Amino acid sequence: MTNASDDGSAGTLRWAINTSNATPGVKKIELELDPRQPQIIALKESLPPIRGPVRIEAMAWKRTGAYTAIDGSGYVPPGGPKSCPGAVNGQYGANVRTLTYPGLRLVDTDDVEISGVEVRHFCIGILINRATRVVIHDSRIAENHGGAGVMLTGDDGDGNATVTTIHNKVLRNEFVDNGDGLELTRGAAFNLVADNVFRSTPANPEPSQGVEILEGNENVLVRNKFEGYSDGVQINWGNGNYIAANEFKGNAFGLSLSGIGNIVDSNVISENRIGIAVRPSSPSTMVRLTRNRMHDNGKSILCCEAGGSCDPTAPKGPIVFGVPGPEHESFVGSRGGGVTPNPAKLQHICLQGGSHCEIAPNAGLVRPRLTRADVAGSSLTVSGTFTGLKSSRFLVELFGNTDATSGESEIFLADREAYTDADGRAEFTIQIELSTIGAALRSLTATVTSAEGGTSPLSLPLQLR
Repeated sequence: MTNASDDGSAGTLRWAINTSNATPGVKKIELELDPRQPQIIALKESLPPIRGPVRIEAMAWKRTGAYTAIDGSGYVPPGGPKSCPGAVNGQYGANVRTLTYPGLRLVDTDDVEISGVEVRHFCIGILINRATRVVIHDSRIAENHGGAGVMLTGDDGDGNATVTTIHNKVLRNEFVDNGDGLELTRGAAFNLVADNVFRSTPANPEPSQGVEILEGNENVLVRNKFEGYSDGVQINWGNGNYIAANEFKGNAFGLSLSGIGNIVDSNVISENRIGIAVRPSSPSTMVRLTRNRMHDNGKSILCCEAGGSCDPTAPKGPIVFGVPGPEHESFVGSRGGGVTPNPAKLQHICLQGGSHCEIAPNAGLVRPRLTRADVAGSSLTVSGTFTGLKSSRFLVELFGNTDATSGESEIFLADREAYTDADGRAEFTIQIELSTIGAALRSLTATVTSAEGGTSPLSLPLQLR
């Protein structure tokens, strides 16, 4: 592909895709524009869907690191998110069901690889719909307002979930000022999202989610960075997703979670309003929170595009249970452009039960209590208690903070098994060597995790003297 125009003539991207689609076997499309000219392909209308197997490479990136841009500003109607209609009449923008105005479309296909491109100014930058073994890597996805930068969805065309968008990878990309950075929705499963940067700046009209998982299961998100969103990651009725070794900074909520069997492991979570918000749901949200390093959360951030919160009285802190989401009557913020909720279908947070009431997260597991900390030489011995399900196994995780006033989990120290008695009570003792910590500890906190995989809020801090 050597021609930046969009008239379908030989050498254009449109011509290359049509030719590839009509040619059997494995193909390769090289984007090779004149280096003396702008590296921009400005579309005038929708491109044809891309059929695999094919590899699409922008050669400039391989040589110099410069992206070849595929730009939709001459194709998508002006007007920002309101120009991106949803499937329901009157709705628009991110966080409503939509498949409109995508840049690159991969529908009912497999084995497509795309790299070195900048996809910008569409409603959906790259749409991956009922597709498998797609790899998007080393690209820039920017300013796609009204949908998502990359949307992976099993949508059957009528809004129903299908397990057809599986085994895809999104690797080492930069996502900037998209509505949602990336979505895994309606059955998208067994996908890998790794080593990406998701960033929303004040210029973004829809700072929604870095990654939204809606009815998506068993996906893996590792070593990504999330900054400036209503929610860095939001899980809505998705199960078994694994979120590990990511960084969340400067979001209203670092993570906002519902679903069963999700694991949030060894992330660095700092300078958010709430580090981890665990939402009540029915059936009960059941999420494992383990070894996450949390500090300096509790910032006065108000951001609420279908997540987060714009309620100045909303709670703050590292881990908060019972936080409302857009599905709840008490949510303060946008539930999506043009969305008028039916009050009869909104859920109420009254965790003891009742009509239209949600069930407490993690089966109502309460925080443990640290009772004593003794230092003898270089050894620290910490004792505590908790209550839970009778005659059951739990895992206690102990954390330390370098600030005496902190009740977060800046440094993971150790974990130990503990068992409740026939009355549901347990005591525990954890001993650690201070010489192995590498930092001066000033306060301690702990969580407990049940055998069912639900973790409690952090304990109140115990100061070290």
